[in-house]
Amino acid sequence: MRGLANFFVFVGQVALLASCASYPDESTVIRNPKRWLSLPPTPSLPSSGKGTYASLNNIQLWYDVFPSSNQQQHSPIIFLHGGLGNSDYFGNQVRFFQGKGFQIVTVDSRGHGRSSTDFNIPLSYDLMSEDFVALMDQLQIPKASFVGWSDGAINALNIAAKHPDRVDKVFAFAANYNPSGVMDTTLSTVFNTYVNRTILEYGRLSPHPNRFDEFLNQILQMWGSQPNWTESFFSTINAKNVWIVDADHEEAVYRSQQDDMAKWLPDGGQLLLPQVSHFAFIQAPNMFNQMLWSFFGGED
Repeated sequence: MRGLANFFVFVGQVALLASCASYPDESTVIRNPKRWLSLPPTPSLPSSGKGTYASLNNIQLWYDVFPSSNQQQHSPIIFLHGGLGNSDYFGNQVRFFQGKGFQIVTVDSRGHGRSSTDFNIPLSYDLMSEDFVALMDQLQIPKASFVGWSDGAINALNIAAKHPDRVDKVFAFAANYNPSGVMDTTLSTVFNTYVNRTILEYGRLSPHPNRFDEFLNQILQMWGSQPNWTESFFSTINAKNVWIVDADHEEAVYRSQQDDMAKWLPDGGQLLLPQVSHFAFIQAPNMFNQMLWSFFGGED
């Protein structure tokens, strides 16, 4: 737990600096020829999206839908972002899949990005996962595939385990299955810069922009105790449709977490992306997109 304690102190310090900054801020961008040491700017979602809110589970959940441009029959893909982030981080991936026959849904997790939260209820992966299933109900999506990053990958696996009939495929990037799998991210300049950026983004996007400290406390409480899965948890997941994915320069999750989950899902796939980190989808979007395209059955 020392890593989380250090993280809490660090965020408290950086929040004071971020409160004086404007967005976008070049100080939250790292340019480095070694792409795993870089943090490119946050992408934007395509302007073709409308962005709206779903009233569910006592919150306003922000989402966007990008319809399929042709008649190919695929399950919709729901993109689930990582902790402290928002849907914009998947802008490169949404653009890539436009025109490839998939309906795309992006959603800001409760308390993140543009979505509201109930500060009287502890944040949990179960709570967020049920938000996403409720959104599928409202959008009349009987079954979907999921691309998840970090917390989003945890949520995708959680849905796959508890609602297997609602899940087609899962591309789970940089998930952990218990808190001991989280590294001390305060040792990473890239991750620290990401945190600084998310503070600015929270102030710009959130419906409660002055409550970041409360939001952060909820996140840290969740990270300190969840998820807490064992091998048996994965027994209900349709493993043949799951890839467990991470980066070779991962700075937030120990690789043993990926190895264990891949072992517990023996019919699934395991992928290690080269020369990237926890932020591979913006560090090397072309590579990340091609791996997604291969996972979803693309031929080119």
